[in-house]
Amino acid sequence: MKLGASSKAKGGIARAESLTPEKRAEIAKKAALARWSEKPLPKATHSGFLDIGGVKIPVFVLEDGTRLISQRGMQTTIGMSTSGGSSGAHRTARIIEKIEDKLSVSKDLSLRMTEPIVFMPPTGGLSAYGYEATTLIDACQIILQANDKELLLASQAKYATAAEIVIRSFAKVGIIAVIDEVTGYQGIRPQDALQVYLQKLIRKELAAWVKRFPDEFYENIYKLKGWRWPGMQKNRYSVVAHYTRDLVYERIAPGLLEELEKKSPPDEKGHRPNKFHQWLSEDVGNPMLAQHLYSLMMFQRLAINSGFGWNRYVKLVDRVLPKRGNTLELPFPDEELSES
Repeated sequence: MKLGASSKAKGGIARAESLTPEKRAEIAKKAALARWSEKPLPKATHSGFLDIGGVKIPVFVLEDGTRLISQRGMQTTIGMSTSGGSSGAHRTARIIEKIEDKLSVSKDLSLRMTEPIVFMPPTGGLSAYGYEATTLIDACQIILQANDKELLLASQAKYATAAEIVIRSFAKVGIIAVIDEVTGYQGIRPQDALQVYLQKLIRKELAAWVKRFPDEFYENIYKLKGWRWPGMQKNRYSVVAHYTRDLVYERIAPGLLEELEKKSPPDEKGHRPNKFHQWLSEDVGNPMLAQHLYSLMMFQRLAINSGFGWNRYVKLVDRVLPKRGNTLELPFPDEELSES
């Protein structure tokens, strides 16, 4: 009997491994719906909207105290395109499953995301799909883990950006909430105080990730080099980073590149933890960067329309925007850095 049971188990495992990820997800989804159909759907007693970066995400609390974030809300928060129902759950889970595969970790998270909680909203009507709120944090953490190991595709970089913002902001709100609880302040604070605080944090984090380099700047580099432009979703040639340093950071102000390199030293793999432009001050550094990029793009357009190639374009930039000596000071946020 034991041998027979073992054989059946092995057969089941072999069958599961032979199925495509899509088929496994479909089977799991049907099983989840079957379980929910066997008993009354749980009902949400409270609902509201969580404002994340200006996007209002539906959130709920079930009768047993389980906190939920809507399925579409989960997708929106981590930067995925939205779709509802079982197809949306499958699609979100599939993206996470691919990341789990790259990390060689358990499929626990993607399985949970394949099986969203089906519940009734407080207002009744049609059933809704949601995830336990902590699933959002788990998803962000695994995305950041893959990003740290450089396992994400270029098209998935937006997931890492969104995850970084979520993790930082909710961690800060969490410590504030705990302090309010142990001091008793939560009993007298305004009802929406933590939500307002979260909105401020999100805006601050988004500002840190704001896009500073127009797509046209890189597209024109490819045109001048005679390369096929693959679009911003594809990884750029590594030499383009060298061109950016030469054309931008070495010409904006004397000593700027050296100071930025000190601010963000490379790790053991040669990767820097921050983009150089994230260290520029809002009142001086970023306006100088914007003006410099505008000038570079004007010369790019002129060179392209005149039929010039890359070398002639660089010579033009050398004449008009030459690299300068280390004599000018450039303000950074909260401090003054100078190069003598």
